[in-house]
Amino acid sequence: VHSGSLTRRIVTAAATVDNLDMATLPWLSLDMKSIAAGKFKNVCLKMLDDVAATKSSVVITKRGRPVAKLVPYVPQAKKGGLAGSVLKEVGDPFGTGERWDADAS
Repeated sequence: VHSGSLTRRIVTAAATVDNLDMATLPWLSLDMKSIAAGKFKNVCLKMLDDVAATKSSVVITKRGRPVAKLVPYVPQAKKGGLAGSVLKEVGDPFGTGERWDADAS
């Protein structure tokens, strides 16, 4: 085997793994842990603590197939909201600009 050829195959294999479509296989990650559902049931509370402490995800499987993903909670940044954002109100925001028969004359 020519060393250049072997190197090319290794690099190609690594690139193939790196370029997997995560939308198709969202549970697949080379560094992600997985655990069988039966075992997860026994160690659930400890696993929750581990995920919170390490900020890493765990895939839960049933018969070798992924069924759920335990991910660390990440609080969303508070958004300013819309309170106080209306600087000027002009006209009737709910009107159509047309008179209705039910309108007072």
